[in-house]
Amino acid sequence: MADASIFHRPTLAGQLSQQILQSSPTSASPSGVFLAAPRRTGKSTFVREDLRPALEAKGALVVYVDLWADRNVDPSELLAAAIRAEMSKHDNAIKKLAKGIGISGGKIGGIDFSLDRIGIGKDVTLAKALAALSDEVKLPIVIVIDEAQHALTSQAGMDTLFALKAARDELNSSAHSGLRLVCTGSNRDKLAMLRNSKDQAFYGAPLVSFPHLDKDYIEWFCKHVGLPAALDPEKVWPLFEKTGWRPELLGAAADSLRFDFNIAAADVPGRFATAVDEQIEAATAETMRVIHALTPLQTAVLYVLAESGTNYRPFEAGTLDKYRKALKEAGEPAESATKVDATSVQAALQALQEKWLIWRASRGVYALEDASLQDLLAPGAAA
Repeated sequence: MADASIFHRPTLAGQLSQQILQSSPTSASPSGVFLAAPRRTGKSTFVREDLRPALEAKGALVVYVDLWADRNVDPSELLAAAIRAEMSKHDNAIKKLAKGIGISGGKIGGIDFSLDRIGIGKDVTLAKALAALSDEVKLPIVIVIDEAQHALTSQAGMDTLFALKAARDELNSSAHSGLRLVCTGSNRDKLAMLRNSKDQAFYGAPLVSFPHLDKDYIEWFCKHVGLPAALDPEKVWPLFEKTGWRPELLGAAADSLRFDFNIAAADVPGRFATAVDEQIEAATAETMRVIHALTPLQTAVLYVLAESGTNYRPFEAGTLDKYRKALKEAGEPAESATKVDATSVQAALQALQEKWLIWRASRGVYALEDASLQDLLAPGAAA
């Protein structure tokens, strides 16, 4: 039974699951499917609550991992742990792996065979583990990786992607039941790094813009919001557009009214619109407080990165000149600009990473951590 507290999207889940599992020779879907959507727009909820059940209903075994579940843990370990967790449910698959490395019986719990042996650089490769699992369950396996671009932040994470590619190639052969990869991400440019280059594991895989919540969601929201007076979906929809289709901001606005026990029913619609604007301003203000606390060089680096986008080259002479120009335009002393060099820029980039304003792939490619920062840093945006 569907949870009434969650807005479900069964039609979209059915369409996506069909495309993910299809084995047409003219489709690139077996290479993996990449779904991009801004953060906090309901993507992860959809994956867990709708897409996973839809895939399972079509006969797939789904392994889900969120690479943002613990950003202090290397993405490679999170991926391996998810596969180990699924393996732990299938004794025969474990015994097959144990036998493959010369251990009889396949006992676990640290006696004869430990699942910790599975992973990058371990006794049992991810490809072997998934092949054993495939042979045991005799179902197509779908590995869903939420915030998949985080795998690019470490060499081990990148190695794991290639290990999954090897597993995909093996399991999609006639000897097994198939493997599909579904990768989601909150930044299209970052996610594209996983499939745009020939030296990436999933070169050529489809990259799809995940559709934001639509007016059906607003109808559902207004029906379930539980305020002293009804909200008109036609008036709430433009407010939702203004939030960037982020349901949590509508929910927070509703909460601010829900706990106002003196509000009159007639005031609810107007107060709700005001509360949505306040939530948007609060979310923006928190980010701007962090930006305003940056050093002049950190600020210059952040703005130049935002302006350059995918053409950002942090240490080239032309980019160094852009930092210097930004410092001068900000009214910084002339000596500040003369001190800009690769070393000082590297320190600024490191500081911006620590403040979760920018993101760095292991190959030294930088991008804004959250795509919504692009609008805040655009020329003419309110400071």
